[in-house]
Amino acid sequence: MIGDALQMALGTLTALPVPAPRTIDRRVAGGAMLLAPLAAVPLAVLAGLVVLAGDALGLPAIAVAGLAVGAVGLASRGLHLDGLADTADGLGASFDRERALEIMRRGDSGPTGVATLVLVLIVQCGALSGAISAGHGVTAATAGTLVSRWVLALCCTRGVPSARPDGLGATVAGSIRLPWTVATLCAAAGFATLAPGLEWWRGPVAVAAAVAAAGLVLWRCTTRLGGITGDVLGACVEIAAAAAWLALAP
Repeated sequence: MIGDALQMALGTLTALPVPAPRTIDRRVAGGAMLLAPLAAVPLAVLAGLVVLAGDALGLPAIAVAGLAVGAVGLASRGLHLDGLADTADGLGASFDRERALEIMRRGDSGPTGVATLVLVLIVQCGALSGAISAGHGVTAATAGTLVSRWVLALCCTRGVPSARPDGLGATVAGSIRLPWTVATLCAAAGFATLAPGLEWWRGPVAVAAAVAAAGLVLWRCTTRLGGITGDVLGACVEIAAAAAWLALAP
């Protein structure tokens, strides 16, 4: 089961060429979301290496931040960015739930989605640039990437419904028991105290900021759309990354 869960996490959250899981059920789906931070390790390493290389080359902090954010986006096939844009279009287009879900299903980005995507990317790059200028850019790049995937456990906790009867949201919605969600988020905060180059409390604050931001998006989508979709999960990841990097910017 763990092998299938890790393969599902890697195949869903990264562009790594991994074999398809032999079985996908709710246990495997829940395990995949719990293992999301582990699957995101290659992305975090990539982000850290980009920042390290940018520093070595003497590139401007904002350029390095843009390259790191872009590298993570490409290495995850742009799925989370696309999910953010589609979610914004759905929430902004219509108060009718079915109409909103239909707009999200189309996949083409409208003005609300494009504007939201640009704004969030500006915030991500600006915040990460601040961390690079402050001298802890490598830590911030890796930690923010990992923490943003850690919030997926919150989004898939038991009691969170799916907005549709099919799709990724239906597979993972409610697949994680609350004790496991609490345990994994506490583990994130615990590991964050060990972040090199930061005061011990800075990492947990970044975790709290990411969880709060993702929780707000999750609340809005469940009340407005009736539950989560794959796009909503992507939106939560990107908003959580922005919040984590803002917390680590000074």
